[in-house]
Amino acid sequence: MFWFWLLFVALLGCLALLLPAIRGREFYIRYRDTRSVVCPATHRPVAVRFDALHAAITGFFKNPDLRLAQCTLWPGKVYCDQQCIPDASRAASRQGELEVPREKTIYHRPVFIAAFASWVIGALWHSQYLFRARWTEAVGLTPPEVRQLVRWWTPHVVSVAACFLFAYGVAWLLTWSQSKGIRRGVLAAVFLWVAVGLAVVFASGFTGIPGELLVLEAGYTLLASVVVGTIMGGLSGRPRVEQG
Repeated sequence: MFWFWLLFVALLGCLALLLPAIRGREFYIRYRDTRSVVCPATHRPVAVRFDALHAAITGFFKNPDLRLAQCTLWPGKVYCDQQCIPDASRAASRQGELEVPREKTIYHRPVFIAAFASWVIGALWHSQYLFRARWTEAVGLTPPEVRQLVRWWTPHVVSVAACFLFAYGVAWLLTWSQSKGIRRGVLAAVFLWVAVGLAVVFASGFTGIPGELLVLEAGYTLLASVVVGTIMGGLSGRPRVEQG
């Protein structure tokens, strides 16, 4: 039970950090490019660039604090009061003389579909019709204890949180690499599965997680990962919730 609650707390912590991290990433993408504005002091066109990392960090839980990192009038006017910031924040991002297309954010609807699908697979995998008996023996619980465990809310909350966390991880990988398609989705999901699996295997050498339990969970998580990757990759570029 100690490792169960430790995993539960770790998942809650990851979920608590996930949404601020996604929000910060959107601000980083939004403010990282060069913008053309008219300098209020000289009334001349200038090119400026925001400190995107600062905007991302300060935008985790509130509106970002915007400040300039570069300006074509610097270093001569590096100590200006940056009155152009409001105009620059409304100006279109530019690369040279060309406007840079805005990048897409994470597709939330496929994430919900993929997370639900992986949770259903997990429910079937651990049911009495498939591997519940082997799982019970590997964990070292009695059938009455397992039935009692099923009645608790906490295990279900943990499993749902893990499914959403993994699906959002795959979505982030696809968005970061600007990839789409079933093949890319499956590759991203398997890559994340391997990374998480190696971490668990490494930890099991110190925590004594039974080998049979690792095999059972590896089979389930690999199958669920392929399904999540298929859904996320197959629905890439389909109906979006929002754009960055």
